[in-house]
Order: sequence, then structure tokens, then C-alpha cells
Amino acid sequence: MEKLQLSVSDFIALTNQTLEYAYPTVVIEGEVASFKINQGKYVFFDLKDSEASVGCFMMAFQLRMPVEDGMKVTITASPKLTRVGKFSLTVRSIRPSGEGALKKSFELLRAKLAAEGLFASERKRLLPSAPQRIAVVSSTQAAGYADFIKILNDRWGGMHIDVAQVQVQGQSAPDQMIRALQYFNSQKSLPEVIVVIRGGGSADDLAAFNDEQLVRQIASSRVPTLVGVGHETDTTLADLAADVRAATPSNAAQILVPDKHEIIRAARLRASSAGTQLLNRISDQIRSTGQQLEDMYERFEYRFEQAETATQQLRRILTQVDPGVALRRGYAILRGTQAVGEIVEIETNTAIMKAKVMEYTANGKE
Repeated sequence: MEKLQLSVSDFIALTNQTLEYAYPTVVIEGEVASFKINQGKYVFFDLKDSEASVGCFMMAFQLRMPVEDGMKVTITASPKLTRVGKFSLTVRSIRPSGEGALKKSFELLRAKLAAEGLFASERKRLLPSAPQRIAVVSSTQAAGYADFIKILNDRWGGMHIDVAQVQVQGQSAPDQMIRALQYFNSQKSLPEVIVVIRGGGSADDLAAFNDEQLVRQIASSRVPTLVGVGHETDTTLADLAADVRAATPSNAAQILVPDKHEIIRAARLRASSAGTQLLNRISDQIRSTGQQLEDMYERFEYRFEQAETATQQLRRILTQVDPGVALRRGYAILRGTQAVGEIVEIETNTAIMKAKVMEYTANGKE
């Protein structure tokens, strides 16, 4: 067999071609050791088990979760022989593996983002009370999505819903949800709210919602966000970054829109109460008006009686000073230029009388 003679560079290139053909992608689980970041750009660590260890390399921007020594992780990588002849795994993605690692990564990232103020209550926004345009980021095949839509239509209905179909677990899930959020935030006519939902699952199933870049995208959304992931006891970093957290997808629908049946019942109660209050006011007004009319009548009657008494008094006075009355009594007082002793005629209402003009003095003599 003829021996193949190669240069060092050719050997490394041929080896990498062979590795790329035979093992384009490998998924390996192990424990992190000697983790470090150089110049804020390059990440180096060893992945080991009880019997072996392999060097790993990746770019810092690909690191979607906090990593520290002793953490169990699963990596997706490509094997490669470096130019200096060192075998290494070029890592494409890394995620915690196992409950302990997931919890540790969650707590590390939670502390980091909380220190930046991403979960602060003062940055939370209110949701619209009855939105008419809703954007949903979810898997349309998931039971949680079906429950959300059903409850939404039962409680309110008539809304325009835009849905971004994405994966909600697995390696590609965070990037798909990030692109969906970016799409809805870039629309000329923005939705009133963005809802991110998925049903329950294990801690590993929900790990996508603890992705740092996804959490930051939710926190920076121009549109108010509502996140309902997992069961009531599940809490993800996406929940904490959202403006409003829902315990479940069903609860998200309940938070998002009011119950039209409750509103109708409340409206009927208000209408009934308003009608009763109106009738009571009318009755009170009638009673008040009746009392006022009665008081007016009494005052009028009293004043009429006063006026009648005054009229009678005036009539008596006029009668007393009426010259005709004096004439009917048969005498008259004459004042004029007639001489004393002269005979004059006096006309009354009953007869014409003749009398001598007499002089009346203070002592009663003629």
C-alpha cells in the first residue's frame, strides 16, 4: 500500500474534512471544568466525565446562560483539529442538563438580570382593559394555545389575533420566539399586547423561557407583554421580565379580557338599581311637590282671609263716611254763603225738604 505523504496543513485540513463528513454535529453531556472567558469574546472550558475530558471553544455571544465549573451541561458542537494540532469541540449551543444544573443556571441569571433592573416593578406597564388586536407567540399545536383561544372567545370574542407559530421547547425555541417578538414590535400598526404562552412541562421543557436573550427581548418590547408559561407553580425568567405574569395559558386569557357574561349581569343590576332609584326620586319629588302645593294653598287661604277682613273693614269705613247714609238718617250739614234765617231746599234720596238756615256756634246756640 502506497503511503500518503502530506504537509502538516494538509493533514489537519484532511482530518477536519473527515470529521465534518463523519460527525458534522455531536451532542455531548458532561460536567464543566476550567471555564473562562478571554477578552470578553472567547469562551474556553473542558467538558468531562469520570474517565475523560475534551476541550471546548465557543464565542461569548453564543452563551445564552450562565455557566460555571461543576455545572452539568449538554452541548451541541462540531469536532475539529486546530492549527496547532489540538483536538477541540467548537460549541454551537450549551444548556444546563439535569435539575440541579437548571436551577443553578436559573438562579445565576436571575440575580444578574435583577441587578440590571429588568424585573423591577416600576418598569411594568398596564395591559389594555379589552384589547381588540392581540399578538400571540406560541405553538399552535400545543394544548395551552387551544385553551387560551377557547377561553378568550368564550369570555369576550370579536378580537383580531395574530399568531406567530414557534417552537416552545428545544434548542431553536428561544431564537424563534425572539424573531416573533421582533416582528410584532416592528409593525407599522402595533398590536395592543403581545402574549407568550405554553403549557406545562418539566424544568428542561421550560428551559427555553430562561434564555437570556429571550428574556431581554421581552423586557425591551415596545408593546406591553403578558407571559403565561407552565403550571401555576412554574416560574421562568420570561415571566419575571413580562409586564404581567399569568399562572397558566388559561389564566392569561382570563387576565387579558373581561367576562362579557359578568358585564351583562352587572349592567342589568345597575339598570335595575338605577330604575329603582329613579322611581324613588320621582315619588319623593311628588311628595315634596304635594307638600309644597298644600303649603301654598294654606298661605293663599290665609292671605285671602286677611284680604277679605280688610275689605270688610274698608267697606264699614266707607259706609260710615258715605254722605248718602247720613242723608237717609234725615239730616244734613250745610256749609255755604246762605244768610242765617234764609229758607233753603234740601234734596235727599227720599224727598225734598225745606229748612231755615241756622248758625251753629261753639256753645250750641243759634
